[in-house]
Amino acid sequence: MTDMAETGDGSWGHLAETEHFGRACTKYVLVPKADLGLPKYCGSTHAGHCLIFSRTEEKIFGIYQARALILMQLRFDGYMGFPGGIINDGEDILSGLNRELFEEMNLDVLKHPVKEDHYVITHWCPSKKLFLHFYALEVSIDELKVIEAEAIKAHDFGTETLGTFRLPLYTMGDGYRGFPAFLSHSYVGNAREQLLYTLQHLSIMTSEEIDKVVGARPVQMSIEENEEETHM
Repeated sequence: MTDMAETGDGSWGHLAETEHFGRACTKYVLVPKADLGLPKYCGSTHAGHCLIFSRTEEKIFGIYQARALILMQLRFDGYMGFPGGIINDGEDILSGLNRELFEEMNLDVLKHPVKEDHYVITHWCPSKKLFLHFYALEVSIDELKVIEAEAIKAHDFGTETLGTFRLPLYTMGDGYRGFPAFLSHSYVGNAREQLLYTLQHLSIMTSEEIDKVVGARPVQMSIEENEEETHM
């Protein structure tokens, strides 16, 4: 017998109340923090997410400049995203975000609390009445390695989060594999846009470098190369 949850028939269980937040939004609007209290935003839901990173001069394979070690997650819904989530009623944004980071990554929020100084940007999705507040937390490389190792011990590991990984912030010899290829994956909400904005905000990549990465396309094999590979 086929499990109803595998048929795409709308079965959501306890996720039913919040699953719509994970659906695609056709428009995200940049909102200054000073405008969050405007009447038109009354009743909106708030979510907070955080990019955890370390700057590095390391070279991958001794060739590609790593630029920074940045952590993202594979989510339960198959999308890639940053740790964080919905802010509960009665919570302020930072309290809710730090709670989510503890639940999803087992982050020691006493040692590495996300603070107002780490704020980057806020977007609003009108169709969902959802605010997305984004932060960036810089730690040392040794601290990041500990955070990676501890993430597997998190309460939500194996359910809400399926693994933490680093981003390949380099472009390989064909002009596509590496970061351009990584950007072709599926991201929840506007996590892709949050990432690109924050890379420039943190001066990890320039706007020109980002434009080049976004515009990169796979290099197709020539007929001769394809035939040669087929007969190997």
